[in-house]
Amino acid sequence: MTRYLYLARHGEATADESGLTEAGRRQARLLGERLRDVPLAAIHHGPLPRATETARLAAEQLPGVPVHACEPAGDYVPYVPSRDELPAESADHFLGFVDQFPQEEVRPDLAKEAVARFTGPSDEIRHELVVTHNFLIAWLIREAMDAPAWRWLGLNHANTGLTAIRYAPGRPPSLMFCNDLGHLPEELRWTGFPPEMRA
Repeated sequence: MTRYLYLARHGEATADESGLTEAGRRQARLLGERLRDVPLAAIHHGPLPRATETARLAAEQLPGVPVHACEPAGDYVPYVPSRDELPAESADHFLGFVDQFPQEEVRPDLAKEAVARFTGPSDEIRHELVVTHNFLIAWLIREAMDAPAWRWLGLNHANTGLTAIRYAPGRPPSLMFCNDLGHLPEELRWTGFPPEMRA
């Protein structure tokens, strides 16, 4: 049967990442309101405070939907490419980016577990929300599009930007929409997005 996977980045975090700003809390509540008409079976979230608080506030708008913390929905580097995998013109940029993360944050094992847990057709028609972080959303989009492993790099998502992927039996995954901010008023859009790319 078909699985509908909804992916949302956490709301805007405080400078110390110990929770959400007031704007981030508003974003999280509006995300929940956006999903009120979706028959969600579960909300999964990463273990860090900014994802936990976002999931809790969204869930307050979605009575009865169970909420689960899980490590595969956490914040980690899913894959580090070698130079020869990358386009020559952007190799230095991307390698410099991933080099800033300590080795313990590189977790291809968790990325593999996330794909196994959250993607593909289900035993029943199922709608699930994963409140996570930029890198995992990019990894799951890359996976759905059957793009090269390095191509998670360069995909950016705003705080509480919403992405949906459809997994139907006998068909390739379908990216329904990506980084949608329609649930947010103008002043809450594009936080967490690189300044040079903001609309």
